[in-house]
Amino acid sequence: MKYLHFYLALILVLAIVTPTFAGGGNGAPSGPHYNLNLIGVEKSKSSDMTNSGRHTIFVALNNQEGTNSKIYLTPGEFQVCDGNGFDTAWDCYGNQVGASGAVFQLPCNMNIPADITCGDGVYSGTYEVWARALGKPGGQSTMTTCATDPTTLEEICSTENVLLVRNKGKSTFQNVTNQLTSLCLNDDLTNNTTCDTRVALFSGGLIDWMWQYYNQGLRLAQLRFYYIGN
Repeated sequence: MKYLHFYLALILVLAIVTPTFAGGGNGAPSGPHYNLNLIGVEKSKSSDMTNSGRHTIFVALNNQEGTNSKIYLTPGEFQVCDGNGFDTAWDCYGNQVGASGAVFQLPCNMNIPADITCGDGVYSGTYEVWARALGKPGGQSTMTTCATDPTTLEEICSTENVLLVRNKGKSTFQNVTNQLTSLCLNDDLTNNTTCDTRVALFSGGLIDWMWQYYNQGLRLAQLRFYYIGN
């Protein structure tokens, strides 16, 4: 319980100073940004976390055994639509987008080397995403961008992912823009790590975009979104 109180107090401070100026040797760029904190908890949440203006999403912790949580993605300005990753997922307009999971709204990103770019009519922007692991040392998590083929209803996940490891000592940010704002496809299926085609968020005719968050004891992951143009 004492750890939970500490992290909630830390997150309150982070929310108050957002947007702010980064830097200070933590590896992140300087400039105003949007903060998003992913909090791993042992017990599921039951309270309503929609339309709250929060900068936090609660996901499953499950220590080192590992467990998956879904964070559904919808197009629009940066906003947490539903911060509870344990119950029905609702978008920022009150529409159900999943049976269980959180929902985060963000623009389609023009700042990626995509083969299939943001389509007309999709809310878009030009930005970078940076991430780091915080909290008690010893945990790690893996984030993977996925979507669904509307014809086959097959879930398609990127060949790339983001690994966040909480080691002892100072935690620094890493640039995760490509991994979290696009989906890499292996066209010939001969190598699961090959990126033959890169598809921008909300593009390519795919639906039900999400981040699969596989947590192995990471209590806090922090994401920062920096606009570098419109």
